[in-house]
Amino acid sequence: MEKITGTLIWYYNICEREVWLMAHEINPFQDNAFLEIGRILGEESYSREKKGIDAGNIKIDMIRKRNGSVVVAEIKKSSKFEKAAKMQLLYYLYRLKKNGLDAKGELLIPSEKKRFPVELTEKHEEKLEEDITKIHEILSMETPPELVKIPFCRRCAYREFCWA
Repeated sequence: MEKITGTLIWYYNICEREVWLMAHEINPFQDNAFLEIGRILGEESYSREKKGIDAGNIKIDMIRKRNGSVVVAEIKKSSKFEKAAKMQLLYYLYRLKKNGLDAKGELLIPSEKKRFPVELTEKHEEKLEEDITKIHEILSMETPPELVKIPFCRRCAYREFCWA
């Protein structure tokens, strides 16, 4: 499980090919405007909060205490990929739980002034375990999964790599 990161969980819920590319250290085009916007948003938003916590191979955007509970937050630039972002945050909660820390989660989209509470349930844990198994299968492939054109391709940082 140590190879699996929150980013891979996020990518898995959007495009399996990206999972393979990222895991094989084929990095996306770093000058992609959408990546840069995400980086700036993460740095500039919630400036008074503790951000960028590394816990093993997971990187938590923000952590705080609220009403006696630990709240782990994931910051995204848009709710367009809400499902993938939620699964990434659930993965962080799952990993923390496996290490003895029960936490709650919040998905934050500052540009839209949205905040979604996220709680890890048994059903979520089962889905994550299935996703982790499938991600390990993808990682063991010799070549990336076949190209599948999806709406995300239009703004993807891997677009030139896949479609050139």
